Amino acid sequence: MTAAHPLLVTGGSGQVGGAVAALASRNGVAVVAPDRAECDLTDPAALRAFVGRGPWRAIVNCAAYTAVDRAESEAGLAHAINAEAPGILAELAAARDIPIVHVSTDYVFDGTKDAPYLESDPIAPLGVYGSTKAAGEAAVRQAAPGSHAIVRTAWVLSAGGANFLNTMLRLGEERDLVRVVADQHGSPTNAADLAEVLLAIVDRDAATGETWHAVNGGDASWYDLARHIFDRSAAAGRKTSRLEPITTQDYPTPAQRPANSRLATEKLRAGLGLTLRPWRDAVDAILDERLNSGEHR
Repeated sequence: MTAAHPLLVTGGSGQVGGAVAALASRNGVAVVAPDRAECDLTDPAALRAFVGRGPWRAIVNCAAYTAVDRAESEAGLAHAINAEAPGILAELAAARDIPIVHVSTDYVFDGTKDAPYLESDPIAPLGVYGSTKAAGEAAVRQAAPGSHAIVRTAWVLSAGGANFLNTMLRLGEERDLVRVVADQHGSPTNAADLAEVLLAIVDRDAATGETWHAVNGGDASWYDLARHIFDRSAAAGRKTSRLEPITTQDYPTPAQRPANSRLATEKLRAGLGLTLRPWRDAVDAILDERLNSGEHR
């Protein structure tokens, strides 16, 4: 395949897929980024037909079922999108001799490790979402053993869509008190920074069967992140709420979440020379866009 062929970016209406498509376009790279209506990952025949429209330079699979709690009651749907579809995409990519870059998650781990997770650490997902994402990783490895890259990330944020940052901005205006979990830790990650990693792997022909971790630098609790968002919002003259730290036990959810979502990125730095900026800088870039846009929601 030549660079003239477009990238196929699944999940084009999501945070990561949208960021990949936007960055590729800015860089002059042809890209096709269908949304769910255009490319239904729950319909294998439709998925095969869409990919058959190629040729493609590469497939970047950013599509996922990410409703962590709802997945507990919609396991079949989550499995279709997170496990079966990636395997089909990898099979189709391998048949066409093109690479596939597949986005995965910290939820493949159980969060009990006392240090950031390495790519080589054993996985042990806690719930349906993590289990289906782990199955998707396995399907990609099996179908395209030497022409895939799996990129695990965590706590993805962007200026648009449903995510923690936008929820905090909304709740800060709507409520007098917001209670946020302070005993789960991870690395807030700007979708645009993750997009740079995914495209770099394509550009460097680095989809050679490796798994990588890609998150912004440093770590925080959800409370730390909320505190940063509220402080920046207040400095910009926006209304914010009083913020109270709570424990995971204080906020029960259908799905169990890993207490430690920290991902080690030394492999990414050593292997590809890529280092993502600190999370506060990455979050500030999103907040600058939101707080200066005049939008309150």
